[in-house]
Amino acid sequence: MLLLVSGASSVGKTTARLHARQLLDDTYENAELSTLGPIPAVQTVAWRQERVEVAVRRAIALEAEGRHLLLAGDPVPLGEALAAPSADRIDIAACLLDLSDEAHLARVAGRGEPSHANQAFAAWLRAHAHDPGHLPEAVTNDSWPEMRWDRWVGRSPGPEWAMTVLDTSSLGPEEVGQAVAEWCRRAVAGEAPVFPAGWFAEVREGR
Repeated sequence: MLLLVSGASSVGKTTARLHARQLLDDTYENAELSTLGPIPAVQTVAWRQERVEVAVRRAIALEAEGRHLLLAGDPVPLGEALAAPSADRIDIAACLLDLSDEAHLARVAGRGEPSHANQAFAAWLRAHAHDPGHLPEAVTNDSWPEMRWDRWVGRSPGPEWAMTVLDTSSLGPEEVGQAVAEWCRRAVAGEAPVFPAGWFAEVREGR
Protein backbone atom coordinates (compact mmCIF):
# COMPACT_ATOMS: atom_id res chain seq x y z
CA MET A 1 0.00 0.00 0.00
CA LEU A 2 1.04 3.60 -0.62
CA LEU A 3 0.46 5.66 2.51
CA LEU A 4 0.49 9.35 1.61
CA VAL A 5 0.77 12.07 4.24
CA SER A 6 -0.26 15.33 2.61
CA GLY A 7 -0.40 18.91 3.81
CA ALA A 8 0.68 22.45 3.10
CA SER A 9 4.14 23.77 3.89
CA SER A 10 5.10 23.95 7.58
CA VAL A 11 2.42 21.58 8.90
CA GLY A 12 5.08 19.05 9.98
CA LYS A 13 5.01 16.29 7.36
CA THR A 14 8.72 15.47 7.42
CA THR A 15 8.93 15.68 11.20
CA ALA A 16 5.91 13.40 11.53
CA ARG A 17 7.50 10.87 9.19
CA LEU A 18 10.76 10.83 11.12
CA HIS A 19 8.94 10.23 14.40
CA ALA A 20 6.54 7.68 12.90
CA ARG A 21 9.30 5.56 11.38
CA GLN A 22 10.62 4.85 14.88
CA LEU A 23 7.23 3.45 15.85
CA LEU A 24 6.61 1.31 12.76
CA ASP A 25 8.17 -2.06 12.07
CA ASP A 26 10.24 -2.93 9.01
CA THR A 27 7.17 -3.73 6.91
CA TYR A 28 6.95 0.05 6.43
CA GLU A 29 9.50 1.90 4.31
CA ASN A 30 9.40 5.69 4.50
CA ALA A 31 10.37 8.30 1.92
CA GLU A 32 9.87 11.79 0.64
CA LEU A 33 10.50 12.99 -2.91
CA SER A 34 14.08 14.03 -2.17
CA THR A 35 14.96 10.47 -1.15
CA LEU A 36 13.68 9.03 -4.43
CA GLY A 37 16.05 10.83 -6.80
CA PRO A 38 17.97 14.05 -7.42
CA ILE A 39 16.27 17.40 -6.77
CA PRO A 40 16.35 19.82 -9.73
CA ALA A 41 17.32 23.46 -9.32
CA VAL A 42 13.73 24.43 -10.21
CA GLN A 43 11.05 22.19 -8.73
CA THR A 44 8.04 22.40 -11.03
CA VAL A 45 4.59 20.89 -10.62
CA ALA A 46 5.36 18.49 -13.47
CA TRP A 47 8.58 17.37 -11.77
CA ARG A 48 6.73 16.72 -8.50
CA GLN A 49 4.09 14.65 -10.28
CA GLU A 50 6.68 12.63 -12.18
CA ARG A 51 8.46 11.90 -8.89
CA VAL A 52 5.16 10.80 -7.35
CA GLU A 53 5.02 8.15 -10.06
CA VAL A 54 8.45 6.96 -8.87
CA ALA A 55 7.00 6.67 -5.36
CA VAL A 56 3.99 4.73 -6.64
CA ARG A 57 6.24 2.27 -8.46
CA ARG A 58 8.32 1.84 -5.31
CA ALA A 59 5.15 1.06 -3.35
CA ILE A 60 4.21 -1.55 -5.97
CA ALA A 61 7.63 -3.17 -5.64
CA LEU A 62 7.35 -3.20 -1.85
CA GLU A 63 3.86 -4.70 -2.00
CA ALA A 64 5.35 -7.75 -3.73
CA GLU A 65 7.39 -8.22 -0.55
CA GLY A 66 4.40 -7.71 1.74
CA ARG A 67 5.54 -4.21 2.69
CA HIS A 68 4.24 -0.63 2.42
CA LEU A 69 5.56 2.84 1.55
CA LEU A 70 4.94 5.85 3.78
CA LEU A 71 5.42 8.97 1.63
CA ALA A 72 5.55 12.17 3.70
CA GLY A 73 7.43 15.43 3.51
CA ASP A 74 6.20 17.13 0.34
CA PRO A 75 2.98 18.98 -0.54
CA VAL A 76 1.63 16.09 -2.62
CA PRO A 77 -2.18 16.23 -2.81
CA LEU A 78 -4.26 13.07 -2.83
CA GLY A 79 -5.35 13.75 -6.42
CA GLU A 80 -1.76 13.68 -7.67
CA ALA A 81 -1.15 10.26 -6.16
CA LEU A 82 -4.39 8.88 -7.60
CA ALA A 83 -3.60 10.28 -11.07
CA ALA A 84 -0.06 8.88 -11.26
CA PRO A 85 0.07 6.51 -14.25
CA SER A 86 0.77 3.37 -12.20
CA ALA A 87 -1.61 4.22 -9.35
CA ASP A 88 -4.25 1.85 -10.71
CA ARG A 89 -2.04 -1.04 -9.53
CA ILE A 90 -1.80 -0.22 -5.82
CA ASP A 91 -4.05 0.56 -2.87
CA ILE A 92 -3.62 4.18 -1.73
CA ALA A 93 -4.53 5.75 1.60
CA ALA A 94 -4.08 9.44 2.34
CA CYS A 95 -3.84 11.46 5.52
CA LEU A 96 -4.02 15.26 5.53
CA LEU A 97 -2.13 17.07 8.29
CA ASP A 98 -3.96 20.30 8.96
CA LEU A 99 -3.55 23.28 11.27
CA SER A 100 -5.75 26.13 12.39
CA ASP A 101 -5.13 29.29 10.37
CA GLU A 102 -3.57 30.94 13.42
CA ALA A 103 -1.15 28.09 14.11
CA HIS A 104 -0.26 27.77 10.43
CA LEU A 105 0.46 31.48 10.05
CA ALA A 106 2.76 31.35 13.05
CA ARG A 107 4.76 28.44 11.62
CA VAL A 108 4.98 29.94 8.15
CA ALA A 109 6.16 33.25 9.57
CA GLY A 110 8.79 31.46 11.61
CA ARG A 111 10.19 29.93 8.44
CA GLY A 112 10.07 33.18 6.49
CA GLU A 113 7.74 31.76 3.84
CA PRO A 114 4.96 33.69 2.04
CA SER A 115 1.83 33.44 4.17
CA HIS A 116 -0.83 34.13 1.51
CA ALA A 117 0.21 31.34 -0.86
CA ASN A 118 0.56 28.82 1.95
CA GLN A 119 -2.81 29.71 3.46
CA ALA A 120 -4.48 29.47 0.06
CA PHE A 121 -2.99 26.03 -0.61
CA ALA A 122 -3.93 24.82 2.87
CA ALA A 123 -7.53 25.91 2.24
CA TRP A 124 -7.53 24.11 -1.12
CA LEU A 125 -6.20 20.91 0.47
CA ARG A 126 -9.00 21.01 3.06
CA ALA A 127 -11.60 21.27 0.31
CA HIS A 128 -9.84 18.65 -1.85
CA ALA A 129 -10.02 16.17 1.03
CA HIS A 130 -13.82 16.11 0.67
CA ASP A 131 -14.58 17.32 -2.85
CA PRO A 132 -12.65 16.16 -5.94
CA GLY A 133 -14.48 18.78 -8.00
CA HIS A 134 -13.06 21.73 -6.08
CA LEU A 135 -10.70 23.73 -8.35
CA PRO A 136 -8.80 20.77 -9.85
CA GLU A 137 -6.76 23.22 -11.92
CA ALA A 138 -4.73 23.85 -8.76
CA VAL A 139 -2.84 20.67 -9.68
CA THR A 140 -3.78 20.01 -13.30
CA ASN A 141 -2.33 23.25 -14.68
CA ASP A 142 1.24 22.84 -15.98
CA SER A 143 1.05 19.17 -15.08
CA TRP A 144 3.12 16.20 -16.22
CA PRO A 145 1.56 14.97 -19.49
CA GLU A 146 1.42 11.35 -18.31
CA MET A 147 -0.97 12.07 -15.44
CA ARG A 148 -4.37 10.32 -15.55
CA TRP A 149 -6.64 13.10 -14.37
CA ASP A 150 -9.65 11.38 -15.93
CA ARG A 151 -9.74 9.07 -12.89
CA TRP A 152 -11.18 11.80 -10.69
CA VAL A 153 -11.43 15.26 -12.33
CA GLY A 154 -15.09 16.15 -12.74
CA ARG A 155 -16.22 13.68 -10.11
CA SER A 156 -18.82 14.80 -7.58
CA PRO A 157 -18.24 14.24 -3.87
CA GLY A 158 -19.19 10.70 -2.89
CA PRO A 159 -18.47 8.05 -0.25
CA GLU A 160 -15.60 6.65 -2.29
CA TRP A 161 -13.69 9.95 -2.02
CA ALA A 162 -12.39 9.81 1.53
CA MET A 163 -9.19 10.42 3.43
CA THR A 164 -8.16 10.88 7.05
CA VAL A 165 -7.74 14.46 8.29
CA LEU A 166 -5.66 15.14 11.40
CA ASP A 167 -5.87 18.54 13.09
CA THR A 168 -2.43 18.90 14.61
CA SER A 169 -2.86 22.45 15.95
CA SER A 170 -2.51 21.38 19.58
CA LEU A 171 -0.15 18.43 19.09
CA GLY A 172 3.60 18.30 19.53
CA PRO A 173 5.94 16.66 16.96
CA GLU A 174 6.09 13.31 18.77
CA GLU A 175 2.31 13.23 19.16
CA VAL A 176 1.82 13.89 15.44
CA GLY A 177 4.32 11.13 14.63
CA GLN A 178 2.41 8.74 16.87
CA ALA A 179 -0.89 9.71 15.22
CA VAL A 180 0.60 9.11 11.77
CA ALA A 181 1.99 5.71 12.81
CA GLU A 182 -1.40 4.72 14.20
CA TRP A 183 -3.07 5.88 11.00
CA CYS A 184 -0.68 3.74 8.92
CA ARG A 185 -1.60 0.66 10.92
CA ARG A 186 -5.33 1.40 10.67
CA ALA A 187 -5.15 1.95 6.91
CA VAL A 188 -3.30 -1.32 6.34
CA ALA A 189 -5.85 -3.10 8.54
CA GLY A 190 -8.72 -1.61 6.53
CA GLU A 191 -9.88 0.55 9.43
CA ALA A 192 -9.22 3.92 7.70
CA PRO A 193 -10.28 5.17 4.25
CA VAL A 194 -8.40 3.50 1.39
CA PHE A 195 -8.66 3.84 -2.39
CA PRO A 196 -8.31 0.25 -3.62
CA ALA A 197 -6.43 -0.39 -6.84
CA GLY A 198 -8.71 0.41 -9.79
CA TRP A 199 -11.29 2.10 -7.56
CA PHE A 200 -12.30 4.57 -10.29
CA ALA A 201 -13.34 1.80 -12.69
CA GLU A 202 -15.50 0.17 -10.02
CA VAL A 203 -17.22 3.48 -9.29
CA ARG A 204 -18.01 3.97 -12.99
CA GLU A 205 -19.52 0.49 -13.12
CA GLY A 206 -21.64 1.22 -10.05
CA ARG A 207 -20.01 -1.36 -7.79
